[in-house]
Amino acid sequence: MNTYLGELERVTTFKEKARKQPDNVNAGLLTYPTLMAADILQHRALKVPVGKDQEQNMEMARHCARRFNNIYGVEYFPEPQSFYFSDKAIKIPGLDGSGKMGKSEGNCIYLHDDPKTVTKKVMKAVTDGGPTSQNSEKPEVIQNLFTFLSIVSDKETYDYFDEKWNDCSIRYGDLKKQIAQGIIKYTEPIRERILEYSANTELMKKILKAGADKARESAAQTLKDVRQIIGFRDI
Repeated sequence: MNTYLGELERVTTFKEKARKQPDNVNAGLLTYPTLMAADILQHRALKVPVGKDQEQNMEMARHCARRFNNIYGVEYFPEPQSFYFSDKAIKIPGLDGSGKMGKSEGNCIYLHDDPKTVTKKVMKAVTDGGPTSQNSEKPEVIQNLFTFLSIVSDKETYDYFDEKWNDCSIRYGDLKKQIAQGIIKYTEPIRERILEYSANTELMKKILKAGADKARESAAQTLKDVRQIIGFRDI
């Protein structure tokens, strides 16, 4: 896709991880955006369900599509657009006070976690000593909790705890319990489906095979078309 080294080195996630792990800056980390672009473009996808943290990678995928089309004078690859299940992209914060929840960071709540596990994880979330003046700005670790609250609770509940913060009467234990209850209620239907499918291994194998066959057919057709556009002889 003719992606340049300088473009990859400017990707925010690469710069952040390279800063955090300077002794392990490998090719996989550097080329991840091109791998994601390949996964998307090989199926000529129109919409891709992603979170806010993947917006730059999605722009890279669109960039790759445009560059290929321009180089070869075709309109083969559509420019894939980000798809959200709400009116905007969401970035789930980490329970350890960091700005992002991630498996590699070890600060995740998994969709298959049972209510007891969810509650235990949320109750361990990082907080501070509490507000010392009314209507003060929330530090990042507290704003993260309120982000959780806004996602899994209604506006009335959010406003209640926001008011408690503003008048310095907030109790973090109560806030965490409310967040845990909201997460459990939000994820329980998904958890039930995961358990249902996990218990039926034959159905899982059937679904996986059908998906793999469909993906293989789609990718093979794209590869064939691209080889013809570039000018490679058929093999």
